[in-house]
Amino acid sequence: MRIGVVSDIHSNLVAFEAVLNALRPIDQLWCLGDIVGYGPRPNECVELLKSERKHLAVAGNHDCAAIGKIGIDDFNTFAALAAQWTADQLSAETRAYLQALPTLTAAGEFTLAHGSPRGPIWEYLLDANAARLCFDHFEGPFCLVGHTHVPSIFARSPYHDLYRRRDMTPDGHRHVAALHYQDSR
Repeated sequence: MRIGVVSDIHSNLVAFEAVLNALRPIDQLWCLGDIVGYGPRPNECVELLKSERKHLAVAGNHDCAAIGKIGIDDFNTFAALAAQWTADQLSAETRAYLQALPTLTAAGEFTLAHGSPRGPIWEYLLDANAARLCFDHFEGPFCLVGHTHVPSIFARSPYHDLYRRRDMTPDGHRHVAALHYQDSR
């Protein structure tokens, strides 16, 4: 089965469409949160995600802020303004969809979270020490998270050492849009 994994769409419909086109064909789409926030098309991004026949999604901090599940006190000024604007744009249907999203879910051997399995909404996994603390908070062998906007893989060696691989472009710059698919065949 070919599974597309996306995160931090942030209401950017053009980028979301481009990533979906690059991923296809896929059997399932998994979204690691922050479908809305910042960008101008929150309702359209949710509709596009929902149009994928089989999809799983978890809530991110921007999704929760836009529907009032969390406050905006911990957001920077621009993120808080974006959350308030986004909240005013949401249709009733989009609001209901975001309200129903779990903050953590499992799919076979994978756990999906926005921040981390330990702090699904807010925790940033930016280094091996933060990642190390999360391995006891999910059951299967794999956990996928978004939130940082930095594609990374944290893995335990057989000796329980932890290492990180940060995906970069060949010229050393970070990806503008990064995508991943998992093929279980």
